[in-house]
Amino acid sequence: MSENIELALQLLIVGMLSVFFILGIVTGLARLLIMLVNKYYPELDNSLSKKKKNIEQKKVAVIASVVDLITNGKGVIQSIKKLN
Repeated sequence: MSENIELALQLLIVGMLSVFFILGIVTGLARLLIMLVNKYYPELDNSLSKKKKNIEQKKVAVIASVVDLITNGKGVIQSIKKLN
């Protein structure tokens, strides 16, 4: 019986160590990937998109609240375009 317990403990320790080791490798590779992506593909400047916005934030809030009120919270605004 003691041989079975020793084998079970040995398998438990080896299994837990291998899981810990593999998770360490996955974490390290994820950090490396994040670092490389941030280095070679920096975040785009949003100043251009802010300049293109012709609709004031107050108007967008009013439109969103009207759509929410009319559709009882089921409506979704996908885009807002200003007509000439």
